[in-house]
Amino acid sequence: MKNSCMHTKIGLMRMGFGGLLMLLIVVACQPSLPEAQAVTEQPEIFPDYRDVTIPCNIAPLNFRLREVAPAIVSLSAGGEELRLKAADGAFSIPMRGWKRLLAAAEGNAITVTLYAEGPEGWRRYAPFAWQVAAEPIDPCLVYRKIAPGYRMWNRMGIYQRNLTNFDEEAILDNKQTNNNCMNCHSFCQQDPDRMLFHQRMTHAGTYLIQQGQIEKLDTKTEQTISALVYPYWHPSGRYVAFSTNETKQDFHYADPNRVEVFDLRSDVVVYDVERHQLLTSPLLSAAAHWETFPCFSPDGKQLYFCSADSVAMPEDYREVRYNLLRVSFDPEQGTFGTQVDTLFHAEKEGLSARFPRISPDGEQLMFTASAYGNFSIWHRDADLYLLDLRTGHYQPMEAVNSPNVESYHSWSSNSRWFVFSSRRENGLYTAPYIAYLSPDGQLGKPFLLPQASADYYDLTLCSFNIPELVKGPIQVDRGELIRVSKYGRPSSIH
Repeated sequence: MKNSCMHTKIGLMRMGFGGLLMLLIVVACQPSLPEAQAVTEQPEIFPDYRDVTIPCNIAPLNFRLREVAPAIVSLSAGGEELRLKAADGAFSIPMRGWKRLLAAAEGNAITVTLYAEGPEGWRRYAPFAWQVAAEPIDPCLVYRKIAPGYRMWNRMGIYQRNLTNFDEEAILDNKQTNNNCMNCHSFCQQDPDRMLFHQRMTHAGTYLIQQGQIEKLDTKTEQTISALVYPYWHPSGRYVAFSTNETKQDFHYADPNRVEVFDLRSDVVVYDVERHQLLTSPLLSAAAHWETFPCFSPDGKQLYFCSADSVAMPEDYREVRYNLLRVSFDPEQGTFGTQVDTLFHAEKEGLSARFPRISPDGEQLMFTASAYGNFSIWHRDADLYLLDLRTGHYQPMEAVNSPNVESYHSWSSNSRWFVFSSRRENGLYTAPYIAYLSPDGQLGKPFLLPQASADYYDLTLCSFNIPELVKGPIQVDRGELIRVSKYGRPSSIH
């Protein structure tokens, strides 16, 4: 019997000459709470799950004390209580008890009270709370796992994780495709049945997966700078906006921003999935500017993108700053407007914007900004900003940002949750953090993606890259995906 559960056994026993006696035995295996000295400070734990807001369908928030010590934790909500004991201060919350707590606390909070044994006896720390929001998060998270330096990429894969438990599986691991590069997975409105990603080098191509059907595309054309790069689906599923980039990468010996990724040229195009045709406009492909990171509005009538004035590279890489722009798009005709609106003026703000992502309700636009450049994944000053599309006002997301890198981000389909990549733990590995945005605009403290072991992030050698929330698991036939990857003949576009 585990010490982390409540188990009830009902025994039925016959006694005497035909007389029936029912014996009810209730065995409670929760540890008793020790006599302890109360202290005013909260415990130091990892991950730091103190006073966070969590979805009503999230996996258990397993954690450990920063110090190794015998400990007991009491989790209580709405008349439910779960007590756990850990000889080393590391807690694994049982799934059944966790679900009962979530149900009891929905719209309220789980109170967490921690006891730890030290040289002078037991201490009872000041309690903290897990506020349980009534709004669920999309149940799956898709990400790429890759070594943190991005220089050696012979081992990587695209994985999906069930957020309601700890199940993880590979959509495609590159050991199955001759150790090639795979990147830029993207979904149409968080739909797991409409997905794309790229493969580079061996088996190169863009792979579109729609309702289980796999199409391999050769996206390099005479009129584009490169094969298609950063994608974003139109809500109709008919179009996908891409950048085309001539990209270089440098590595610093002393700069705290260890890696610099920059463009020598870049444009934005829109791919018509039905006609295998590229659409563009002079507003999206001017030689004097570098356009990149496209993003459609949820109604499909606006195309957002980032654009910088071209400069001499790499000499002037610190002078590159990207504006956040918008142009209208007519999905019926496949045409663009004639006027570009500026939502974030880079030179005026002294910052460079990238990765625009609009909440599905169309009200908020989240983007990353740092002092310069277009690829912020190694820029320590990179922060998340939130732009209210109803007012045009934007500001840094102080409740979410840290002294280290905040970069790629995506929304849950109900616009209440978002996930983002951060290097805040050690400055080297990116890890996925989840945060809540209330209907009245209040931000919750972000929390690290829960894992089955509280030591997971200390032991993993992978960064989590491009976290994307989706509404359910991807059902693609992996054997067929590998076959198309290795032997499929790519379709051309024009």
